Amino acid sequence: MKTIIPKERSLKEISNFLTSSIIPRPIAFVSTINADGQPNLSPFSFFNAFSSDPPILVFSPAKSALSGKQKDTYHNIKNIPECVIHIANYAMTEQLSVTSGSYPNDVNEFIKGGFTEEKSTIVKPPRIKEAPVAFECKVQQVIELGDKGGSGNLVICEIVAIHIDENLLDENGNVIAEKLDPIARLGYNYYARLSKDHIFETPKPLRAYGVGVDAIPQWIKDENVLTGNELGKLASIAEIPNKEDILQDAELVELITDYKSQGIYEIKRLLENNQIKEAWLILLNIK
Repeated sequence: MKTIIPKERSLKEISNFLTSSIIPRPIAFVSTINADGQPNLSPFSFFNAFSSDPPILVFSPAKSALSGKQKDTYHNIKNIPECVIHIANYAMTEQLSVTSGSYPNDVNEFIKGGFTEEKSTIVKPPRIKEAPVAFECKVQQVIELGDKGGSGNLVICEIVAIHIDENLLDENGNVIAEKLDPIARLGYNYYARLSKDHIFETPKPLRAYGVGVDAIPQWIKDENVLTGNELGKLASIAEIPNKEDILQDAELVELITDYKSQGIYEIKRLLENNQIKEAWLILLNIK
């Protein structure tokens, strides 16, 4: 395991390491206006949601590592503490990339990127008509993290209005991830696209917590056949099944009989299909 001490490395090395290892990062596509009402549009991948009540988004426009200058977005929100944070989808990728250029502060990136300005409901900065999701925000606080090139500025924003394409919602009003088709930032010039094939589900222990990996018999852990994810699935069950339940399930009795020599591999197959209780019942009856 390699150990890196940030103070012993260059800014470029640390920046490259952070942006290529802390991935994927969602992108805040932020619109602001300056004191003259001139719109600005810029993407930031140091971004996420931090609170539901109040609804808070935080992003960070860092000082230029080359010039040490603050970005136009920083100056704009210091003068007019409002913004619109958009979620960019795959269809907007190349246009978004265009707006990331270091244009002079009197240039309108809506025009450079080919986006349509749409009047916001509450805040002054316009929003992107083509964006699938837009959060109108009031800036609550700006925390400056340093005075050198590469230093971030945490912009804490309270959401005051949300606009979303209704075609992205299911019958319960929840966003369908694959329909949103969002993009995420990786390191260097790389991006990622969230497609249906890359989405998986795993149960969250909300109402009951799992028994834990320490509850799994040691012998199966010593076999080193099950992966960490597979052990985690076994550990997620709220209660270990009663070993005697096997007597009431003819199929499991047959499975154990047929797979005595390959029981662990049958457990792997069941876990792949999220049949966690069945996997436990076989586990408990192999030895």
